[in-house]
Amino acid sequence: MNLNERRIFVCNCETTMKMDADNLYKALKKSHDVKGDAPFINSHLCRSQLKNFEAALEKGEPLLVACTQEASLFEEIADEKNSDVQFINIREMAGWSNDKASSTPKMAALLSDATKNVKPARLKTLHSDGLCVVYGKGQTAYDAAKHLNNHLSVTLILEDADDITLDAEQSFPIYRGAIEGCTGHFGDFKLSLKNHAALNPSSRGSLEFGDAKSSFKTECSLILDLSNGAPLLSGHKHRDGYKRIDAGSQAEIFKAILELQELVGEFEKPIYVQYNETICAHSRSKKIGCSKCLDHCPAGAITSNGDGVLVDANICGGCGTCHAICPTGAMDYTYPTRHDTVSRIQNLVKTFSNAGGKTPVLLIHDEQHGNPLISAMARFGKGLPAHVIPFHLHAPTSFGHVEMAASLAAGFHHVHILGNPEYQEEYEGLNQEIELMGALLDGLNLDDTSRISLHFEQDPDALESILYQMPEKSAVQTASFDPIGTKREVGRTALSLIAEASSDKPDFIPLPQGSPYGKISVNDDACTLCMACVSSCPSNALMDNPDQPQLRFVESACVQCGLCKTTCPEGAISLSAQYNLLPDSMQPKTLYEEEPFCCISCGTPFASRSVVERIKSQLGDKHWMYLGDHRTQLIEMCNDCRIETQANAEDNPMAHGERPRVRTTQDYIDAEDSGLSIDDFIIKDS
Repeated sequence: MNLNERRIFVCNCETTMKMDADNLYKALKKSHDVKGDAPFINSHLCRSQLKNFEAALEKGEPLLVACTQEASLFEEIADEKNSDVQFINIREMAGWSNDKASSTPKMAALLSDATKNVKPARLKTLHSDGLCVVYGKGQTAYDAAKHLNNHLSVTLILEDADDITLDAEQSFPIYRGAIEGCTGHFGDFKLSLKNHAALNPSSRGSLEFGDAKSSFKTECSLILDLSNGAPLLSGHKHRDGYKRIDAGSQAEIFKAILELQELVGEFEKPIYVQYNETICAHSRSKKIGCSKCLDHCPAGAITSNGDGVLVDANICGGCGTCHAICPTGAMDYTYPTRHDTVSRIQNLVKTFSNAGGKTPVLLIHDEQHGNPLISAMARFGKGLPAHVIPFHLHAPTSFGHVEMAASLAAGFHHVHILGNPEYQEEYEGLNQEIELMGALLDGLNLDDTSRISLHFEQDPDALESILYQMPEKSAVQTASFDPIGTKREVGRTALSLIAEASSDKPDFIPLPQGSPYGKISVNDDACTLCMACVSSCPSNALMDNPDQPQLRFVESACVQCGLCKTTCPEGAISLSAQYNLLPDSMQPKTLYEEEPFCCISCGTPFASRSVVERIKSQLGDKHWMYLGDHRTQLIEMCNDCRIETQANAEDNPMAHGERPRVRTTQDYIDAEDSGLSIDDFIIKDS
């Protein structure tokens, strides 16, 4: 059986899974263009039936093997043939389950998802020369440095040199000092030290050090931090090449040593985020608007850069929080892209439902925490329910309200997000997205936040209990759409589909403060139509009218960044977070308009009346340029008339005298004949 040009290999793992070839074939056939016959169900593909896999390699076809446990064995054989082989785990994710419902629909969905082509993220190359700094205290730090030095070029920096017994042969430098600053990234860390002193080679008994330097700077590629103090780097859990380990945990130290000693050479790292500065709402003219990405980036990879921000791809750990909470879509996750994520979700629910699956539920999880937890449930418990479809993401924190809305619109009844407890403090941004989605659902009278759940379970039995005891809900909607366009366009499309399912939907849904949807209000008594807000708006939600003094607003484009409010010199603007369900939310509306003021000289309208009157009240007869009625009238003129009037005025400070007479050759001859100087002659002749 071939699906999306890839031959499928399935195995019931020595009959520990219930698999029916015909049913699986029919399930996939209902949603996809499947070629060939029903798949052969292997029972021992990784051992006695390995010849079946080898025979397929000879044909040179791209393969999908529904087994991850023996992936290394299959890859080793495939490498010899230079073959394209991918893997998907349907055993722990679907087959090993005590649920009485058939697992065939979920298997079909997982196989279909595994064959979808997704756009890969761009890569960048990082280089590590193996220079490693070990920082800590006593014998523990010394022993760790000694073991690492077998593979790396190690420098040991000791906070405390007591209770250390040195070997007779010392193969790496030892210093005493404190690291007071650390910047950079894997392959290029920069350290600032104080009280830095080298070990005296003649030390006998206790260690003795030379003269200390008050400040010292050095560089390295890797850091093993055993100091038990504050982390040297923000977001240290996401920093490649930096290991901060409890000095009292020998097992963790040993694990860190094994990992660090492999980090020498060139490494490719995904560029997780693509940044579009043209739609960023961070700042305008040094006035701060949105700072969500800066506030929530756990690794400190995002910094302010004038009116925009700067994303350091060397530091970024790919949590995707900036992508989830960015109101404009300026931060766009590429691992995978939004388009691929939504398309895969739609494909999962479509394949599952067409194959006869009921009440599909989506489980978002990562590899580090989610895969082992799901595996433990399958091996020692009931396994996942047949209707719970796991969906692996590099970081669940990248799953924002747009993806949540698209999941519910596609037909999922519920979305569970399995968070990693190790990074629980980093889920504030995702919690805000869940709160936003809950407010939208509640406003549509469809349900509250119970449709979107975030769990930090470490106990597989506890997660199993949650999934099996979850009350059934009807689907909000079952509709697919092509997720093209900007973040806001995809989000509004998904929310519009969800809103269609509401029989009692309001015109407006109130949202939590800070939500990326809403309106602005203008105080008519304060606004002078100076249009400062228009020039500061990053999303073109505010606009002027070139033909008359008028401030217009497109609510669907407003991201509630607050730049208009911050910029307004009159304090005339206020924000209100809401979601407008009316069709005219995408049409310009007039917030405030005035009668135009016409030039007193030529009659051309050139400004609003309130602006002219305000300037007259502030400058007329008060500023030296506008003393007297004739000068005050300049304020009431258009630019052309104002310049012309100033140029013709007797007291024009820029005025010049008459043009001097042009001196000719004859003038010089006549002056010489008359015995006068040329200047006297010109005066006399004039």
